[in-house]
Amino acid sequence: MAQAAKVLQLFKTLHRTRQQVFKNDVRALEARIKINEEFKNNKSETSAKKIEELMKIGSDVELLLRTSVIQGIHTDHNTLKLVPRKDLLVENVPYCDAPTQKQ
Repeated sequence: MAQAAKVLQLFKTLHRTRQQVFKNDVRALEARIKINEEFKNNKSETSAKKIEELMKIGSDVELLLRTSVIQGIHTDHNTLKLVPRKDLLVENVPYCDAPTQKQ
């Protein structure tokens, strides 16, 4: 895949992830501006090495947003209601201080 196509794919992926992660949060959805700004600021970059570095940063940000961000809604003065997305709800294996020996 050509580098320009990879950049465009990352751009679209970041925006899709932003829409899923910040769903119904008008203020947080404004991350669109920051994404567009970063891509626009580096639009004229020609160094393949620098483009790869920027692509790595972009894909790391996308992964971080997708796997680590949970929305919280203020329900009253001291309470937040967490709204995890289905892809964040994974099976949790409890930690065990004393591991059992395998036979």
